[in-house]
Amino acid sequence: MKNKSLKALPLMLPLLLLTVAAQAQDAADGGSNPYFYDNFLFWSLAALAGTVIVAAIVALFHLLNVMVKVNQIRIFQEMGLEAYEKEVQKAKEPFWDRMYKRWTDAVPVEKEQDVMLDHDYDGIKELDNSLPPWWVAMFYITIAFAVVYMTYYHFTDAGAGSAEEYEMEMERAEKAVQAYLATQANLVDETNVTALTDAAGLETGQNIFNANCAACHGMLGEGGVGPNMTDNYWIHGGDIKDIFKTVKYGVPEKGMIAWKSQLSAADMHKVSSYILTLVGTNPPNAKEPQGDLYEPQADAVEQPAADSTSTAAEPEDALGMNK
Repeated sequence: MKNKSLKALPLMLPLLLLTVAAQAQDAADGGSNPYFYDNFLFWSLAALAGTVIVAAIVALFHLLNVMVKVNQIRIFQEMGLEAYEKEVQKAKEPFWDRMYKRWTDAVPVEKEQDVMLDHDYDGIKELDNSLPPWWVAMFYITIAFAVVYMTYYHFTDAGAGSAEEYEMEMERAEKAVQAYLATQANLVDETNVTALTDAAGLETGQNIFNANCAACHGMLGEGGVGPNMTDNYWIHGGDIKDIFKTVKYGVPEKGMIAWKSQLSAADMHKVSSYILTLVGTNPPNAKEPQGDLYEPQADAVEQPAADSTSTAAEPEDALGMNK
């Protein structure tokens, strides 16, 4: 045992140092694993600590080997030459045969009296028996699995590390969120709609506008058969809820169809939000304003002034000059 342990030491130390050096190099190169410190001093200390641990393990094995030898000598002195010869014959057996016997040397229940010790604790007697072979096999299998697992996930690029698994899980979660939001998008209506500001949603709204609304309102919203969408005057209200409601239910008496049968609520939401972005763009050949002036930030304050203006304009209404 002593010689084998000492021979294994030169092999174990370089392996440990190579492992630590590989991790240090990965950290120095900006490795993607956030669970390793990119600190060379840390890895140097880790290598030193690993060396000390391996040396301590070898020393422990050597000490145990000495203790076993001393114990064997004492047993042989007590049991005589026959026990010594039996032990010598056992040492000549192939390694795997000896290991197999050691793993399967559990004494059956019928022969437990043979391994009963003199220790008696409140009527509970102690057996000098081995663990069942299936238990021992499972123990060694878990050790082998741990070695394979650590090598696969932490010392090679074959398996995804914790950081990579986190990123993949976040991607799956993002897709799940987007799928959920897609199902929720069609729940919007004129009572809870709010203006979108994201570029993707507004781009989709522009495409819908160009395909369905530009024929009457112009490609730039300058107006045509339908009213101008770029000024601050609105016939049916300039709030996002008003625009959504107009798009959804249409104005059949003026020739605008209800789009709720052709567009989803999400699409109506996007095109309504896009229409708001046209305000103030001042395209060429814009149609004259129609409807009432809409000022989002001052509706409540300027409402009386608007009323007085409409009162002052009553003579013009009589002449048919005001919309």
